[in-house]
Amino acid sequence: MDLQALPLDARETVAVRLSAAEAQRPFDLSRGPLVRVVLLRLAPQAHLVLLNMHHIITDGGSLGILMKELNSIMEALRQGRSLELTPLPIQYADFAVWQRASLADGVLEVGLAYWKQQLAGTPERLTLPTDRPRPPVQTFSGGIYELTVS
Repeated sequence: MDLQALPLDARETVAVRLSAAEAQRPFDLSRGPLVRVVLLRLAPQAHLVLLNMHHIITDGGSLGILMKELNSIMEALRQGRSLELTPLPIQYADFAVWQRASLADGVLEVGLAYWKQQLAGTPERLTLPTDRPRPPVQTFSGGIYELTVS
């Protein structure tokens, strides 16, 4: 979204409003997308990237890696140099193959049978205390991670 036509003092206000609105927009897990990116152009050399991800597809460790890689890419682009990111030592597909192999030979069935026996007769639903009551209306509000790239 190009905000350059707006008066300079209004750009930041609009950018903050758009950022808040994007953070409040819910995800549809059945249809996706689960990642949304909005680029706000504030000036020819000033941009704001809004990266909105559902927590089901990332965690704190992965987010840290993503932010580090995005910063490296942006810095390389700014300096006009190419960048090759270091390949990860293991991909998720490798982990999935290992996990399937580790559950072969009836290990999964034995584990499931054990837990079904342990949990037999327990109530289907537990009313557990929480640290705070749920709000009457769910907000879907997320967190904000700010990173400034010179």
